[in-house]
Amino acid sequence: MEFPRIPLGQWIEGGLNWLTSEYSMVTRGISRFTQTGINGLNEGLMWLPEWALMAVIAMLCWRMAGMRLAIGAVAGLALIWNLGLWNPMIESLTLVVIATLVAVVIALPVGIAAALSERLYRTIMPVLDFMQTMPAFVYLIPAIPFFGIGSVSAIFATVIFSMPPAIRFTTLGIRQVPKELIEAADAFGSTRRQKLLKVQLPLSLPTIMAGINQTIMLALSMVVIAAMIGADGLGNEVWRAIQRLRPGDGFEAGIAVVILAMLLDRLTQSFRKERKQS
Repeated sequence: MEFPRIPLGQWIEGGLNWLTSEYSMVTRGISRFTQTGINGLNEGLMWLPEWALMAVIAMLCWRMAGMRLAIGAVAGLALIWNLGLWNPMIESLTLVVIATLVAVVIALPVGIAAALSERLYRTIMPVLDFMQTMPAFVYLIPAIPFFGIGSVSAIFATVIFSMPPAIRFTTLGIRQVPKELIEAADAFGSTRRQKLLKVQLPLSLPTIMAGINQTIMLALSMVVIAAMIGADGLGNEVWRAIQRLRPGDGFEAGIAVVILAMLLDRLTQSFRKERKQS
């Protein structure tokens, strides 16, 4: 006896077609706004001379993590400049920054709500499991009908792919605040908002920063993959090297991605340690 095949793919495709037709004006507005932000940040960073931007980043690294990271940042960025990958690196950095900001703006309220509501927590955890186990390439599929080919679709796919860690760590950090401190705040007559802003969020900030760190790393990996749908940056250099069978060019772009990832990782980790010590 043969059971009929469930037309799941047709249902999903029909749903995407309905959404793109019904909300095309909304997606076009979001696309124009996002593209304006991408162009503005790209032009602003590229307007600075390479040496000036390296000096700014080195000062930031020195202030946040010490001289070793500052020297390493200058050496790594100088190598990227020497390889002729400065502009693609700026384009990748722009996509990561915008995607991370959007993901964090969405994830923090959701994580806080899930930490304070047991029902929402039980509802959202399976959704996050689903989002984190879904292959990264699948997120590129709905991005194209919504926003077309290009960097805006890359932002959309990157936000969805990189958001779960920020939600998880925000929820975890707030739920791990010692109950004794919560009871003490209640004893002093604190409102729910005061407990959240003055007790729970400050104590959970190192954990939240760990989630943001993971979000940045996932965003960078997705930005590279998103070159398949026309995103600019270092991922486009890797994709072009694959198409033209130039392994040397591909490795150069890959090394630039590693340098950028290490720089962003060390910066966010240093901020997390600084907050933890304070």
